[in-house]
Amino acid sequence: MTGRLRFMRSFSGAVGVTIVVFVVAVAIFGRYVAPYDPNVPVTVPLAPPSSHYWLGTDFLGRDVFSRLLYGGRSVITLAALATGLGYLIGMSVGLIAGFSRSRIDPVLMRSVDVMLAFPPLLFLLVLISGAGTGVEVLVIGVAVIQAPGISRIVRTATLEVSVRGYVEAAIARGERSYAVIVREVLPNIMAPVLVDSGLRFTYSILIIASVNFLGLGLQPPASDWALMISDNRQYIAIQAWAVLAPAAMIALLTIGINLTGDAIARSLGRSYVPKTARSAVI
Repeated sequence: MTGRLRFMRSFSGAVGVTIVVFVVAVAIFGRYVAPYDPNVPVTVPLAPPSSHYWLGTDFLGRDVFSRLLYGGRSVITLAALATGLGYLIGMSVGLIAGFSRSRIDPVLMRSVDVMLAFPPLLFLLVLISGAGTGVEVLVIGVAVIQAPGISRIVRTATLEVSVRGYVEAAIARGERSYAVIVREVLPNIMAPVLVDSGLRFTYSILIIASVNFLGLGLQPPASDWALMISDNRQYIAIQAWAVLAPAAMIALLTIGINLTGDAIARSLGRSYVPKTARSAVI
């Protein structure tokens, strides 16, 4: 086992990866084994589980198991896009602010502080009310919410790395700032960024699920775990599986990501050695 996979030697790491792989596999391949069309009623509404309908039916008579197999792709895809875009924005701001050592740093950080002052969900709701519902608005909104926190973490890590000898040697050789950031700084701040990414991805899942639950993200009849909870919550006393099954999948995914992130953090804490790159040995 390589050093990069050392975190899987721990119990929590192995369990976390197993859970994440299971949920992602369900989200990606579930639609190919679903017994029914997720948007077509198959029997009476709110039917209990049976041999034909393993998790019963929802309030419209659609098969809950089929909708469960279809509903994970939207949650994971949107969260991944939002987190990736958030890191693209946040890392750019954090690297520039931490490496510049000029007036750019306080200007960027004060802007970040202003963004952090807004309650995330309130900001997202205001954005949706102004720009309208839609996948693009949801992804951009969650990315903007994530970016300020990411930029502060990246800036702190960049400030620590930018005073190292190999970075100063690269600057002394006259290398361009972009080259120094890409070759010397960026590889050596990936440890805290990697640890933080698991938490950011979990947060993206939860906030996207919350917005979908409120009916301001994806719209019916889309198969989405959060929408399944929202649509059937008032019938939970009659057909609990229509709510509990998608809620359990969201909970499993967040638990698996958190366990994996914790294991990676402990592994990096014991074994991470900064990459000194070529400038450290010149």
